[in-house]
Amino acid sequence: MRLEGKTAVITGGAGGIGRATAFLFAEHGANVVIGDADQEAGEKTAAAVREKGFSCLFIHTDAAKAEDIERLMNGAVSAYGGLHILFNNAGVSNQSVKLHDMEEMEWDRVVDINLKGVFLGMKYAVPHMKQSGGGSIINTSSVLGIKGKKRMAPYNASKAGVIALTKNAALDYGKDGIRVNAIAPGVIDTAIVDEWRNDERRWGIYTTSNALGRIGQPEEIAKAVLFLASDDASYVTAAALLADGGTITF
Repeated sequence: MRLEGKTAVITGGAGGIGRATAFLFAEHGANVVIGDADQEAGEKTAAAVREKGFSCLFIHTDAAKAEDIERLMNGAVSAYGGLHILFNNAGVSNQSVKLHDMEEMEWDRVVDINLKGVFLGMKYAVPHMKQSGGGSIINTSSVLGIKGKKRMAPYNASKAGVIALTKNAALDYGKDGIRVNAIAPGVIDTAIVDEWRNDERRWGIYTTSNALGRIGQPEEIAKAVLFLASDDASYVTAAALLADGGTITF
């Protein structure tokens, strides 16, 4: 029970990596609060966690809206009396076009959710974490925040920004007992890559272009997030942990 008695907020917790992490956090003793823009999926995930005998709450949240994020953090504290862990996981991909063809609205949509959402999560979580005596923040970046990829300009830029923002926050809040790290997954079997599945040629490349020769599963990333959230990582902060099956080597 590595998170016994702690309260954890997960944005983008309705599906994929967030959903897998919600179950794993709960299994390790945390009170879990899921924030997600998908009301139906969020409620179903929270109900499924509770059906296993764990504590879980869903709060409808648009990660790019300050008022929603503030309400999410306040709701977690109101329900469970404190806040110890934040997994800033909400994220989206972008339309596959070159930079000069990218619509400004599309750029703003991706950057607002992927990068601004991480800023807002930390902005409204940190004061509560200070009152709780410290905590751990994990921000979802990507291997594409470290290496480039064609036709992914806003996604690449936003995920690189997450790593820089993570390091900045780690410096700002380390003496408050708050550790801040990023997780950088490769291709993971989630809805965000569903579009790629329809292209047989590209999918064959994406699923084998790493050292392990396969894509990852959400549960594999959740285990890395659990490590960063737990006291097992008590001397780990400002890190960007690659969990990409060796994609960075290709």
